Amino acid sequence: MIKKVLITGITGSGGSYLAEHVVQNHPDVAVHGVARWHSTSSHSNLAYIEKKVFVHECDLNDFGSVFTVMKEVKPDVVFHLAAYANVRASFITPQVVLSNNIIGTSHLFEAIRLAEIDPVILLCSSSEVYGQVDPKNVPIKEDCPTNPSSPYAVSKVAQDFLGWSYFINYKMKIIRTRAFAYLNPRRADLFATSFARQVARIEMGLQKELLHGNLDSVRTIVDVRDIMEAYWLTVLHCKPGEIYNIGGTTTLTVGEFLQLLIKKTKVPIPTRLDPGLLCPSDVTLQIPCTDNFIGASGWKPKYSFEESMENLLSYWRNEVRNESSATHLPV
Repeated sequence: MIKKVLITGITGSGGSYLAEHVVQNHPDVAVHGVARWHSTSSHSNLAYIEKKVFVHECDLNDFGSVFTVMKEVKPDVVFHLAAYANVRASFITPQVVLSNNIIGTSHLFEAIRLAEIDPVILLCSSSEVYGQVDPKNVPIKEDCPTNPSSPYAVSKVAQDFLGWSYFINYKMKIIRTRAFAYLNPRRADLFATSFARQVARIEMGLQKELLHGNLDSVRTIVDVRDIMEAYWLTVLHCKPGEIYNIGGTTTLTVGEFLQLLIKKTKVPIPTRLDPGLLCPSDVTLQIPCTDNFIGASGWKPKYSFEESMENLLSYWRNEVRNESSATHLPV
């Protein structure tokens, strides 16, 4: 039985959705999380459930604070979502991304070991670890070679190997997942979220044109809420030591996604390529094979692609409307 869970990065875009999923669907489970006092994530992400979760001030780069939380909370399950996850930014500040993601994960595993607790640990990784995949390996299976092409992806591969090492050497119950592209309204750096925000701003007259990067990359997309349910099912049904791809069924190019989004507005949306949004290298083909995960968990997405797009655009129309209203408040 799962009585108590702990989510790293609980105030972040993914962690907050996971916390909501547990609170709403498993009310008998106590939800704890860790967040840094100087986190760039907004605590407003937890606005709907803030009285139903326990947030501990903790920085994964500070071993003492991590150990203290683990010893105090003694969770049955740890969901490890905390990470610097911006691929393009990882080219600008690679050492920060590498240090944060790798050392923070090392501290987490070591704190759990030394606290002498034995939770199921879900290490939430990314399809970015596969890098630019040979078309012969598409759809991508878990045994596809990892070929990271960004500092962020390198950090996720390192996390993956750390998870394997602690599983092999200390028998810690670590399960690794690799999530493919998902629509997440709360994460503004994702291409889809950036597009939705800019569309909403253009509709409000706050921006003249939509800026974009590479539109030719192919992605298979799912809703963030479906991903979070998948994470919950992972700790119930999947095997420690194993790797599971998680992803949707709707495949399209980034440009096709943008055009579908533009069709949902009645105002002209001029677009322009911004060279500053291009990465030194790009991962252009990410189509998952999720047979292993579905076979183990029985999971299937609940939200259609259309519902997910509507949710994304509605979220940002509301956010931009609130921002605009706040800007014009009388002093």
